[in-house]
Amino acid sequence: MDSIVDYIFEAGMLKRVARSGWWAEKVKYPESVAEHSFRTAIVAFALAKMEGMDDDGARRLCTAAVFHDMHEARLGDMHKITARYMPMTKELERKVESDQIRNVPKQLQSAIADALALSEKELVVLKDADYLECAFQAKEYVDIGHKGAESWIKSIESRLKTVSAKKLLAAMKKKDSNDWWKGLKKID
Repeated sequence: MDSIVDYIFEAGMLKRVARSGWWAEKVKYPESVAEHSFRTAIVAFALAKMEGMDDDGARRLCTAAVFHDMHEARLGDMHKITARYMPMTKELERKVESDQIRNVPKQLQSAIADALALSEKELVVLKDADYLECAFQAKEYVDIGHKGAESWIKSIESRLKTVSAKKLLAAMKKKDSNDWWKGLKKID
């Protein structure tokens, strides 16, 4: 039981790990890795359905998105400038993730490993979801005055692989990030 409690507390570290790349854009208090992972899970679910995956596939990608940056609880969020000098490898990420679950019950270890063992197609969709979440965050920063974040959106646009991700990005670029709530407030 203690090992599960410890793992959950470690997951809580992600609430305190900032998405550090935004500091280069002078965002003083960027979102946390936990916030990024949450919205990535939403995007992954939607994108999976848009790409024709069944409900189980969409849930699988949603779950994978929740766990996809868990290694950052120990390694931190390494932005691209840092990565130039200290490359983050998939091997290192997998080693940390393996260490993180080493002491939890085998049933939980297996479930987490299964959640992260994706097919090639699923990996492409998940990566697009990860990129898209970053683009949505960049748009929110642009809309509050961090104009440099526009370059992030352009960079992400060239990396997207799925048709659905490209369509979502094109639609997102036409919107203000506050449009969703306009018309919802009611004044009596």
